[in-house]
Amino acid sequence: MAKNLVIVESPTKVKTIKKFLGRNYTVVATMGHVRDLPKSQLGIDVENDFEPKYITIRGKGELLASLRKEVKKADMIYLATDPDREGEAISWHLIPSLRLSEKKYKRITFNEITKNAIKESFKHQRDIDMNLVNAQQARRVLDRIVGYSISPLLWAKVKRGLSAGRVQSVALRIICDREDEINAFIPKEYYTLDVELCGKGRRKLTASYYDADKKTSDIDSKQELDQIISDIDGCDFTVEALKQTPKTRKAPLPFTTSTMQQEASKALNFALSKTMLIAQQLYENGLITYLRTDSTRVSTEAKATAAAYISSEFGKDYLGGEMAKKSQGKNIQDAHEAIRPADLTLLPDKLKETASRDQYRLYSLIWKRFIASQMAAQKRITTSIRLDCNGHKFTAASTATIFDGFSRVYVLSDDPDQKKPKDLSAFEKGEILSAESHQAKQHFTQPKPHFTEASLVHTLEELGIGRPSTYSPTITTLLKRHYVIKDEKNLFVSELGEIVNKIMVESFSEIVDKTFTANMESLLDGVEAGEVEWKSIIRNFYPDLMKEVHVAEKELEKVEIKDEETDVICDKCGRHMVIKYGPHGRFLACPGFPECRNTKPYLEKIGVACPKCGKDIVIRKTKKGRKFYGCADYPDCDFMSWQRPVSKKCPRCGKYMVIRGRKIVCSDPECGYSEEVRDDD
Repeated sequence: MAKNLVIVESPTKVKTIKKFLGRNYTVVATMGHVRDLPKSQLGIDVENDFEPKYITIRGKGELLASLRKEVKKADMIYLATDPDREGEAISWHLIPSLRLSEKKYKRITFNEITKNAIKESFKHQRDIDMNLVNAQQARRVLDRIVGYSISPLLWAKVKRGLSAGRVQSVALRIICDREDEINAFIPKEYYTLDVELCGKGRRKLTASYYDADKKTSDIDSKQELDQIISDIDGCDFTVEALKQTPKTRKAPLPFTTSTMQQEASKALNFALSKTMLIAQQLYENGLITYLRTDSTRVSTEAKATAAAYISSEFGKDYLGGEMAKKSQGKNIQDAHEAIRPADLTLLPDKLKETASRDQYRLYSLIWKRFIASQMAAQKRITTSIRLDCNGHKFTAASTATIFDGFSRVYVLSDDPDQKKPKDLSAFEKGEILSAESHQAKQHFTQPKPHFTEASLVHTLEELGIGRPSTYSPTITTLLKRHYVIKDEKNLFVSELGEIVNKIMVESFSEIVDKTFTANMESLLDGVEAGEVEWKSIIRNFYPDLMKEVHVAEKELEKVEIKDEETDVICDKCGRHMVIKYGPHGRFLACPGFPECRNTKPYLEKIGVACPKCGKDIVIRKTKKGRKFYGCADYPDCDFMSWQRPVSKKCPRCGKYMVIRGRKIVCSDPECGYSEEVRDDD
């Protein structure tokens, strides 16, 4: 019998795929890339038409020797790396590394690691797709040229350890631009007015003031507010109009990489890197389809399976029609399906005992989203009421669900109707209501919010910057280089980030131009489609970049960044310690280095006293990186809390209180006291 060798990337895939193939198949893993550009030099022969100089990655020698032995035993080799540009490039690099030109080999791909998909892939054997390989090479060479040309400049002018990247630098600029908008924002005062009304049968209604001419509920000044309150004082309210409008909310699309990242951030509080790590584990274990995709396409077989499940579980009324289409911009690829469960019959609850908690939660989100995408629309009735009181208009609205549709399985995190009040359809036109109380609130207009990882991914995708595989490493690099600091979910630009961005904007304006970067992505897509010769992109790009680098080397002045001084005194030499950044985040160091090498962990105070000993509560992390709040005097004081404590004591029992969501709650669950978070908490 012929001996077949199947080469994949991950050892986890090896275990999964082995189950589906017979004894005549050996499955081995490359553990990722085996060749790359050297780290110690540019690795691109500029004089020889930008030819890359690939070398074996350090530490891969033994692995390749082992793989070559397997290759010698095999009659046929199947290159089964991931079905994308990166996977195609890995297969291409294996040809010289394993001397496959002397053997029979073919490329196979599969979008999911299931028995049917694996078996089907062998029916569609093909040669290496050089268009895919060249698209990957073009991206790799572009990124190397940018990084290795500009990063040394940043080392010389700012400090060592910095980096510049083609996509990374644009992402940093987008965050900095938002920060500038926030800093330049001038708040404007305004007021809102709500009235509590009572109608027939003691039915209650809360209505809000509405200026029909300006089409806004905002009241511009305190003087105007006082006049309105004076005009309506003691007057009845008349239902002037009552309108009922049917609303249909279509089922959500199944997940793409970016929408999965965004929803996992909102619903599960996962960082992008964590989402991709867990999704990779699910894919390699054969639980979901390929995780790097920007397509919402679903196979006919998957649709049929979903329809059968929905019909039997919920009834035919819940079957969806034609799925909504994602806007197919010029940068949308359609090589893979949307992210969905590989086996729809594997319900999330069946995974609870065998998978980790995080794997279960992400799989459950993917499973529910996909089922919902194949279900019928949600149908609602919106009731809107317009009232008149002495010439002033007030409005109220409610939404009632008449058919839950897809929401029976999946509730959208951005559903605006979830917070609307109870059904108002019982009120009648011409009905007179009396005012029981009114509530006026002062507000100030707010700037755009700081970016979160999820909202930044959404913006990058909208602008056509980067690809599904680049979002997570781009943001991870910004955090790792300390250009951006993450507080809770918000991303804030550091002083270092502002300096680097300023240099990039002033000296390399084209690289950090959003349109230029999006156009570059289109050119890379053109390479993949066989429409653009990959080296032509480099030939056009390189000369202009080198001109900018030479000018920057001459004109840029050296920037000195002072370390942030703290009130912590070095117990060895008496100096005020400063904040430094290391591979694992911030730490305290003595500024007298190298004479004094004293360091301490950096403990961020939250401004709340420990309820046990009265010393400061600080933010700490577990070995796995989960944040908690503990006493600065640990181990002498063992106070800790998963939720952020506040200085206010519980008015009911006197114990300390913590923030949970949008509420402040008593730390003692038996007490149960809670109140809404105020802006000053």
